[in-house]
Amino acid sequence: MGTMSFDMSRVVKHRLAPGSVYRSPQVFENLWPSMQADNATYDGLMAAWQHPREGEEWRPCINRAMNERGLPDSNGYIFIEANGGLNQQRVSICNAVAVAGLLNATLVIPNFHFHSIWRDPSKFKDIYDEDHFIDMLRNDVRVVRKLPEVIMEKFDNNMSNIFNFRVKAWSPVSYYEEKVLPKLLEASVIRISPFANRLSQEVPPPIQRLRCLANYEALRFADPIAKLAETLVERMIKHSSTTGGKYIAVHLRFEEDMVAFSCCIFDGGEEEKREMDAARERGWRGKFNRTGRIIRPGAIRMNGKCPLTPLEVGIMLRGMGFDINTSIYLAAGKIYKAEKNMLPLRQMFPLLQTKEMLTMPEELASFKDYSSRMAALDYTVCLHSEVFVTTQGGNFPHFLMGHRRYLYGGHSKTIKPDKRKLALLLDNPNIRWETFKQQMQAMRRHSDVKGIEIRKVNASVYTFPTPDCMCRAKSFGLKV
Repeated sequence: MGTMSFDMSRVVKHRLAPGSVYRSPQVFENLWPSMQADNATYDGLMAAWQHPREGEEWRPCINRAMNERGLPDSNGYIFIEANGGLNQQRVSICNAVAVAGLLNATLVIPNFHFHSIWRDPSKFKDIYDEDHFIDMLRNDVRVVRKLPEVIMEKFDNNMSNIFNFRVKAWSPVSYYEEKVLPKLLEASVIRISPFANRLSQEVPPPIQRLRCLANYEALRFADPIAKLAETLVERMIKHSSTTGGKYIAVHLRFEEDMVAFSCCIFDGGEEEKREMDAARERGWRGKFNRTGRIIRPGAIRMNGKCPLTPLEVGIMLRGMGFDINTSIYLAAGKIYKAEKNMLPLRQMFPLLQTKEMLTMPEELASFKDYSSRMAALDYTVCLHSEVFVTTQGGNFPHFLMGHRRYLYGGHSKTIKPDKRKLALLLDNPNIRWETFKQQMQAMRRHSDVKGIEIRKVNASVYTFPTPDCMCRAKSFGLKV
């Protein structure tokens, strides 16, 4: 009888799925000589946006229907707590205006909830121009700075004694009419906390209009923020003289907490693993270690959920046709291992600037300990850029895309990369520069085409202001 031998030393190695490993540094090493030698005359900034075609632009039209008969008697006061960071608070404020209009209530200037992560004690008036907010809404919604003394006395001057509604997320108009309004009429004042995303995206046109009015017209940054932000924009334009004053703004989410939360693996080895484990435990205390929870970093990367590194942003933008003379404004917090990770991005784009680089220390001194005020500066500089690049999602880019559509004829002028495709391309260290460029320029063209989008059912009016907040230019008889 024959015998069969088994080689126990052989180990079957499974091939890693394409796009599951961070190989961008090797890709950059391969492509950098070709980037430097590329003499193509394509001007990324001048040719970034080809849409819309003539006659397709949109214009703001939320002020066309004005209430000339005055407001009816108020049904009572609504007090809300806006939670989260700058733009989540903005959601709360705009939705509060809409609910106040729906219920014919008087809105008390929202209170900002102090968050353990954001750690910003700023009040409404520290971020926004309170007088402008009240004035812009005067024909639609009554707004007061605080509850009248006579009301407060009924509740022993203690806000916690006022009935607080725990409203479910995305509650429909019918809930407010059937549940909230009767209590408002009974008590003359109600409290809703927390309030972000507590109103359905689908509301009647007059209520949707109030969201538009609040977000795009009534909310204006307070003077100290607005003045420094304007100065930053002017300095970026001056800094971008070789490109006609046009610059790119990049919202980069590669702070330590974002890297940790993503559970993605980069190129930092054991040191990175120790630091990320510690950061996750500090920020989320056991959330990622729960029994039965399985984390698959490779799958996360393949699905386009990993935050782009500064290196990846640089490679992508160079591939899209933005050259070494392009000015970039970087809107970001403290970048994880910035000394190492920012080096290749600066190598590819030496004209890169941040708010810290554009200001003197004394100019930024009254802002640096307040995350929302710093975010407001970034928001403004990004708003006025020729190209805005979003890399990780969240409220900040979503609001910016909508605001830019509102300002720029319905076009967001935003590059939103296909991160799944990018993960595949950057997993190939041998990719040719011409091949990579073709893929990146196709990605940029796709962002151009998607720049003008009509809001779909259950989508946010803060990201897609057409057609709720904007009308086609031809309806105004305008030539565009």
